[in-house]
This record gives sequence, structure tokens and C-alpha cells, in this order.
Amino acid sequence: MNNNISSPYNLEYTGTINPKPDDIDYQPYLPSEELKKSVDLAIKLERPLLLMGEPGSGKTQLAKAIAYEFTVKYQNLLKSLKLDSYPYEAWYVKSTSRARDGLYIYDAIARLRDAQLAGVNQLDEEGRKRLNDSEQKGYIKFGALGKAFQNSLRTIVLIDEIDKADIDFPNDLLLELDEKRFFIEETQKWVPDRNPQKKAPSPIIIITSNNEKDLPDAFLRRCIFYYLEFPDKDKLIDIVKAHFRKKLPEFLTEELLEKMVDSFLNVRPYTDSSGKKVSTSELIDWVAALVEYYKTPEQIREQLKPGELPFLGLLLKTRDAQIRYKGQRRETTQ
Repeated sequence: MNNNISSPYNLEYTGTINPKPDDIDYQPYLPSEELKKSVDLAIKLERPLLLMGEPGSGKTQLAKAIAYEFTVKYQNLLKSLKLDSYPYEAWYVKSTSRARDGLYIYDAIARLRDAQLAGVNQLDEEGRKRLNDSEQKGYIKFGALGKAFQNSLRTIVLIDEIDKADIDFPNDLLLELDEKRFFIEETQKWVPDRNPQKKAPSPIIIITSNNEKDLPDAFLRRCIFYYLEFPDKDKLIDIVKAHFRKKLPEFLTEELLEKMVDSFLNVRPYTDSSGKKVSTSELIDWVAALVEYYKTPEQIREQLKPGELPFLGLLLKTRDAQIRYKGQRRETTQ
């Protein structure tokens, strides 16, 4: 293991440091004890943490929550490195993504253009320096992992929705994840170079998947796996409180908030056959709409009738799901 940075700073995620109410760049995150242990294992064992769970269950937000806590906890370390915040890089995978994109992208077209201009003596001095640079830095844009492998600090890297990419995508990263370095074909150089003294500190890698396709066994063997279960009723209430913090109206009592969450949970079974279950992010949107449009507890209670919930389009995203849900009313009145 590489311990370049771990001493005297023993990186540890506690999940207890959340942003203040006036911090609009970060949202609070409430991890379970098991999830905190999994993050701690990923840090100590230098293994990627693979998170699976329903869309909207909080997988993507974990990496940013870790970065926020580390920014607060390790101020002395960051100041010594002249950093304002703990290093965090995000790679949002698409169906067209290639594994190399997370390492670097080489702009071959720009280099060809410069070479053509140089051939007719129309390339300026800056362009000539770029063209003659043996490392070709002017044509290389580093991705999330590429930047992390060059940092002096254990960078937090989010690889989001890895299952969107081609089936071979995860396996194409195995060497780089093991070696903590990568090879640039266009320059025939390793980054960082193969000097053991220059090996990068292991990034803290959080990978998310919606389980839309199976991931290769060789890739899974290198990961710590954690499945994010959908929160229970009490946890959902805590999530709503943490998200809105001081923005909830005073009349919204614990009892009324509980009724709202009950109504939300009653909607979830009607989304099973559509394949898209209602998530915590949609609960937050729905609560925001209720307190925006209804200004008294009586008005809100009046809306919480089975089969008649308002703003149904925030929760159920297909016509069939809404029809099934509204069928409750007919069944209860017969």
C-alpha cells in the first residue's frame, strides 16, 4: 500500500459533518453505520467502493459528502498544499464513454491543424511551442482518473453509473486501477512515470451502478460492494428534515410530516411494473411543492387522501402508473 499521505493524516469518513443551512453547494448526507464502515474499508484497503441501489437512493451524493467532510476536517493539510477544498473529481459515464476518457482525451484534430499551419509558416510562436512539446500537453486533456493519478493527495473520484457503458468498459480500467498510473499512447509515456517513488497515492474511488447490466467478475473482485437499501419511514423523515433544514414551515409538525411520508410510501407499490420506483429525490420535490402551495396544516391534511394526492407528476412518471394509483379511490369507495 502507498502511505504517502496517510501520515500524519489518517483519512476517515464519519458521516457526521454536514453543510450549514446557508451552504447551497452541498446537501446533507445521512449514511448508515454499515455504509460508513464500507467507505472506511475502501479508504484503508485502497479498493474502489461499488454502490448499487435504486436510482435516487443517494449513490451519487456519497462521494461529494466525503469530499465536504474532508474539506472541513483536514484544513491544516489543505492549507499546507495551498488548496481551498479537498480534491474531488467526477466522471459521469454515458453509453458512448470509453475507459480511456476517464484517463485522458487526445485532440488529434488540433495537432493536425497546427502541423498544417506550421507547414505553410502560419503557426504563431505559442502554437509552435505546443507542436514541438515532446509531452504534447497542449493536446491532452486529463479526465477524472487521469488527474487523480497525478495529485499528491488521495483524490476522491466519482465514477457515476458505470453500467451505462459497454460491457468491456470496467475491464478496460483494471490495469490502471491496479497500477495507479496510465500509458499515453500518443507520447509513449507513463503518467506518472514508472519510477516507484513517483507512484500516485491511491485515489478514493466511489463507483455507482443502477444494476442495468452485469459487471465483469474480474472488475467485481477488485471492488468493495455495498447495496443502498431504500430508506425506511424514520430515515425518510430524517432525510426530509436534513434537506430542508430551516426552510420547513413551523406548522409542519412531526405528526404531519409523518403523514406526508406515509402517503409517499403508499405511492411506491404502484410503480413496480413500470420499472421506475419513486425515489427520495422525488419525495423531496413533492414535499417542497406541498409546502409551497398549501400554507396551513389543514390544507395539507386535506390533500393526503389515498388515490387523490396532488402533484402526482412529481412521483409517478408514466400514465399507467398514475392510472393504477388513482384506482385506489375507486376500490375504497366501492
